[in-house]
Amino acid sequence: MKTTILCKSITRVLCNSLFTASALTLAMTAMPLAQADETCSSPYSAKITGQEDFVYVWTLGVEGLGDGQDKLVTVDVNPKSQHYGRAIHSLSVGGRNEAHHADFTDDRQYLWGGGLDTNKIFIFDIHTNPAKPVLKKTITDFVSKSGGVVGPHSTYALPGRMIITGLSNNKDHGGRTALVEYTNAGDYVATYWLPTDSNLEGAIKSGKYADGYGYDVRVLPSKNLMLTSSFTGWSNYMMDFGKMLADGEAMKHFGNTVVQWDLHTKQPKKVFDVPGAPLEIRCALKEEHHYCFTTTALTSKIWLIYEDKKGEWQAKDVADIGEPSKVPLPVDISIQSDDKMLWVNTFMDGKTRAFDITDPFKPKQVFEQKIGAQVNMVSSSWDGKRLYYTSSLLANWDKKGADNEQFFKAFNWDGKNLTPAFSIDFTKEKLGRAHQMRFGAYALYGAKKTAPVAAAASAKK
Repeated sequence: MKTTILCKSITRVLCNSLFTASALTLAMTAMPLAQADETCSSPYSAKITGQEDFVYVWTLGVEGLGDGQDKLVTVDVNPKSQHYGRAIHSLSVGGRNEAHHADFTDDRQYLWGGGLDTNKIFIFDIHTNPAKPVLKKTITDFVSKSGGVVGPHSTYALPGRMIITGLSNNKDHGGRTALVEYTNAGDYVATYWLPTDSNLEGAIKSGKYADGYGYDVRVLPSKNLMLTSSFTGWSNYMMDFGKMLADGEAMKHFGNTVVQWDLHTKQPKKVFDVPGAPLEIRCALKEEHHYCFTTTALTSKIWLIYEDKKGEWQAKDVADIGEPSKVPLPVDISIQSDDKMLWVNTFMDGKTRAFDITDPFKPKQVFEQKIGAQVNMVSSSWDGKRLYYTSSLLANWDKKGADNEQFFKAFNWDGKNLTPAFSIDFTKEKLGRAHQMRFGAYALYGAKKTAPVAAAASAKK
């Protein structure tokens, strides 16, 4: 199959003159050969259109289900494969760590997955045999090295580095937290604390809040821009969801901010009011588009972070998601590579919604479909023709009883209809709670196809 390299990431690196020459050289020489990629990956990774071979699913272990451990599950998603639609490999990491987010290093050699409870970071080799990742290294001293950061969440690639968002701290287990920088080899570099009212860290407070909370991170290198969003601390995200909702004090402790950072210096510059726990950040992918989106879990709104005519960055709520009064709980979002559509998942009603974002200031819902009793993550292929969904939010926040569906589902999208391709019941297969997804491909490393384990049952041995 003929593939076409998209030069977006190289252009963005070249545009960012603030990066050192050595970092620029590293970013350019480390560009891998990929077949396809989800649109939320770091701009420092090359993109090539085509069909992905695998989806790696970072999965939470469930006590009494299989081996009960967190694991990285490899799903074959290439329709031409004889194992299409099956879990072909499962790698357990030991214990239950509240597996949550995972992402690649810039050279796409390794996948970093974090545990929100134990604070361990698992580094998987996915280049030696893309069908069968292996655990290369486990970072166990994240809290002590970082100076007290708890809950490694987003693991995001910069040139030769991984930037990791924390969700909490080891003093009060609240939402006050920081960004932590590591080398690709897994060596600690620095900690950057988020601005608070008592210590703005040199940033400007533009509204009522400077809470110091963290969640996601994304960058626009051509604008020397890094953005972080905010969520809640360990005391809340490890609490039973129903109990937390009934705890008035707990509900006061959610983030209400997005922070603008200088990407080069890691200096916070401005704190925006974005009330209601802004979660995932997704930035426009075309060079002429200088804006990003986030959604608020508690207030069910789409927010636009954009550069105004004066060159200043601003935050504005631009659309409602469903009926906010019913708190559908927006969770993951995925922007299509042409910047024309934003997919938004809502956990409580199990729905995915598509918004036309041709005018980013006026998103319009154009599609809605129920995926399951609960739904969390959504990943769009680079060509926009395939969408993948997983079910788990947090171990203690997932629904109970029959509504606790745990799945990986694949759909085809023709621009109007979302058609089921296949579904894997992660509970039935004794794999656990399916959470984060990342794509893989043989062509990513010029690897030859090897015969994978034929079935999930064999994969779990």
